Amino acid sequence: MRRRLMLIGPSRCGKTSLLQALEGISLHDQKTQAIEWRSSAIDTPGEYLENRCLYSALMTTACEADVVGLMLNADASQTPYAPRFAQVLNRPVIGIVSKADLGNPSDIARASEWLREAGAGRVFVTSARCHEIPDGFIPFLAEA
Repeated sequence: MRRRLMLIGPSRCGKTSLLQALEGISLHDQKTQAIEWRSSAIDTPGEYLENRCLYSALMTTACEADVVGLMLNADASQTPYAPRFAQVLNRPVIGIVSKADLGNPSDIARASEWLREAGAGRVFVTSARCHEIPDGFIPFLAEA
């Protein structure tokens, strides 16, 4: 059985694209307007992270997930996550650096560090546009 993954991240960081890649469907731009519930994933709008008054919705929704993925695109100029952001989610938290094809190694390292500071225990690097599922990601989600 696959663990249910909840994705949190800023708008246009690739949350929906990653889920499309994991589901094996062709990538198409799709703006997530509300929390989308899938059998193995929960996709959240970027606005829920970008507006602190909506943090309570993220905390409540995290109760329905087995693991939370904090996402940040490799070419991000700043982090939307406060240090230890993930502590309030009460779930195991991973980091996902997306759009790796747009960043250089130092950009990816910086984004990875920001995710660790936010509370991610393990960080995966991906590029859904290049159809790259991070090494070890599928087995990680399959863990009991």
